[in-house]
Amino acid sequence: MDALRAGDAYMPELCLVALDGDTVAGHIAFSRAHLDSGHPALALAPVGVLCERQGHGAGSALVREGLQRAAQTQLGLVVVLGTPAYYPRFGFEPAGDLGIEAPFPVPAEAWMAHRLPAYRAEVRGRVVYPPAFAEAGEPEG
Repeated sequence: MDALRAGDAYMPELCLVALDGDTVAGHIAFSRAHLDSGHPALALAPVGVLCERQGHGAGSALVREGLQRAAQTQLGLVVVLGTPAYYPRFGFEPAGDLGIEAPFPVPAEAWMAHRLPAYRAEVRGRVVYPPAFAEAGEPEG
């Protein structure tokens, strides 16, 4: 996470924390990515909530607010590698159906995209993550 925050792809205005008193209960981060076709995109990762706070809405509130803020950008797409039972409630759908490919082998149902207001259907390609993701391993929301 330190390498991500230090890079120019990190978007602090879209990165949020949920507090439970003085304790950080959850956190999400968005970073600039792009498609190999040259079009910009956003990557949602990491998404984390303390085990004892899971199931209480902190993660959902973070994702909803983050997506609302992302919708105010000129970017058209957010990608996430995550739990297929979780992300569709926020409007994520199979990325492959939109012509958005993962940069590494992943289960098709776990590779998802969310269309933002600036989305254009002709935008397709393979996602290229910022270099900081290579240091941390495969991104997972």
